[in-house]
Amino acid sequence: MSRTQRLFSLMQLLRRHRYPVAGAALADSLGVSLRTLYRDIAVLQAQGAHIEGAPGVGYVLKPGFLLPPLMFSEEEIEAIVLGSRWVAKRTDGALAEAAANALAKIAAVLPADLRGALEASTLLIGPGDPLPPAIVDLTDIREAIRAERKLQLSYRDEAGRVSERVVWPFALGYFDRIRMIVAWCELREGFRHFRADRIVAMVVTETRYPRGRRALLKTWRETTGRT
Repeated sequence: MSRTQRLFSLMQLLRRHRYPVAGAALADSLGVSLRTLYRDIAVLQAQGAHIEGAPGVGYVLKPGFLLPPLMFSEEEIEAIVLGSRWVAKRTDGALAEAAANALAKIAAVLPADLRGALEASTLLIGPGDPLPPAIVDLTDIREAIRAERKLQLSYRDEAGRVSERVVWPFALGYFDRIRMIVAWCELREGFRHFRADRIVAMVVTETRYPRGRRALLKTWRETTGRT
């Protein structure tokens, strides 16, 4: 196990425990000596990890610490690159730009060997069918979801009929050929799925819907059996 992998594994072990874990138990799990464990903990603390404890007492990772990018394994880097490439090719311009910016930030702080793995990744995204044109901007929908704002929609169904809806958007699904808004529909008094390319007109209102988006997502999953 390389030092980078060992440090990553140590962070993962600490994340699993809410209370102090004995140094001997951590060292045994990693297959290293106590001396090596103490040195690794000092390295992580120097990098900003809020690890509290001392020899003979145990160690605990305080909440709120974000894992530094340099701790990514090579497979995690490949997953990030592949996901970012899919986002760049199969979503809207704002998300594509955000994916490129995120990769640049990660590359800037990675050690040289891992940065090389990121830049030389051979996992590619193949071409897909062109998406149907949409009038609405998906950025506006994502912002409405984050702010938990109601949407007023003029929506055309599969038969071409247009209806007026007020919906509570709480999720946005990206499929190969369509983009789907998951929402509570006030007209139907239930969960409904709306294709972005069938929205004729949309207004993001200033009205917050009465239930939080996380609660709506949880209920939708329980109702539909989705994960």
